Amino acid sequence: MQRRNFIKAIPLVGMAGVVKKGERVFVADNEGEAINTSTDPVNTDRAYWASLLNRIATPVLLNLSKGQLKQVMPLVTAPGYNKPVEKVTYLEAFGRTMAGIAPWLELGADNTMEGSMRATLTKYALEATAQAVNPDGPDYMNFTGKYDGQPLVDGAFLAHAFIRAPKQLWAPLPATVKQQVISSFKSLRSITPGYSNWLLFSAIIEAALLLFGEEWDGMRVDYAVKKHAEWYKGDGMYGDGPDFHFDYYNAFVIHPMLTDILKVLSDKGKINKKEYDTAITRMQRYGVIQERLISPEGTFPVVGRSMVYRNAAFQPLVQLALHEQLPEVLSPAQVRCALTAVMKNIFETKGTFDDKGWLQPGFCGYQPEIADVYTATGSLYLCTTGFLALGLPPEHAFWAGKPEEWTAQRAWKGKTVFKDHAL
Repeated sequence: MQRRNFIKAIPLVGMAGVVKKGERVFVADNEGEAINTSTDPVNTDRAYWASLLNRIATPVLLNLSKGQLKQVMPLVTAPGYNKPVEKVTYLEAFGRTMAGIAPWLELGADNTMEGSMRATLTKYALEATAQAVNPDGPDYMNFTGKYDGQPLVDGAFLAHAFIRAPKQLWAPLPATVKQQVISSFKSLRSITPGYSNWLLFSAIIEAALLLFGEEWDGMRVDYAVKKHAEWYKGDGMYGDGPDFHFDYYNAFVIHPMLTDILKVLSDKGKINKKEYDTAITRMQRYGVIQERLISPEGTFPVVGRSMVYRNAAFQPLVQLALHEQLPEVLSPAQVRCALTAVMKNIFETKGTFDDKGWLQPGFCGYQPEIADVYTATGSLYLCTTGFLALGLPPEHAFWAGKPEEWTAQRAWKGKTVFKDHAL
């Protein structure tokens, strides 16, 4: 079996919550062949998440590691697309995939099937990074604003990946590659961010430079942090700029990037830790709201821009789980079960992937009409950020806890549900 077709060996449909103790589940080995392995019921959801993330990320990282991403990746664009697609979408696919897969890879390799999968993906990711910043390579990526400001966005997602996985994705890079990455990040300073969540893109790149002991621009970070404090609307919600937008940009960008920027600043002694704690409290409130938005069937409201990012809409909730910061009213197991149900509804719909394994535009299946004018194939890979909890080890309560009903399930069955209150 050719490695590029390995995902066809993974029977994802119906796997989560169905496999019983003593039965078998199929996952892909390093060469792409389906292998039987015993599963425990409490880890079935994890096997599902891992197989699905592997399925999504491999086409991007494998092809880029070989220097053939530009040759192989389809360039599907939204109706009315308004960007120079060949100049921006490859970095979109790479940066976004890395941002989502980073915590899982940070666990490192081990002698389990999943550990072997992580080892392979980490190898691809490191080789892909070298390809992306190699000026003489076939997949050298655009880290300038010469054609469009979009590279600032996806350079930021790549920076976020290095913050999330410094041991596995940053430390092993050769010194020359690290310097090329640093130079690429600094070249993005030529792009002026919009007066919106885009300020955080500039800020998280500088935070990554600070984290790794490089020269950084504190003004870009301070301005972004202060503006988002000013744009806070209350009850866990930030404006995207001065105005409030009823969409998921609090999830796609604002909460995850803001809190991780503040964590770097706090750890480096650049701010009072209370600023970070306040941001986490707000994110926790947002997480509570997010969990209550998940219906008993595992669906959620389709509202606002960028719905083609799919389950990235729950990045704050899953990031809270990753950092063991879920509010007391949410158990890790109920969050796991709710998010697994969401994933099954989204990714098991026909048309989500094309016949070669690439994501297609849509929210639930192939729905190009829902894509915004800035959306191309690479944009879709932000969905990987909905998988951050794979960075928790299998024995963690998030994975090992027995299945639990989430809030909407309990509420619509007439079971005990506690009152909900604003901050």
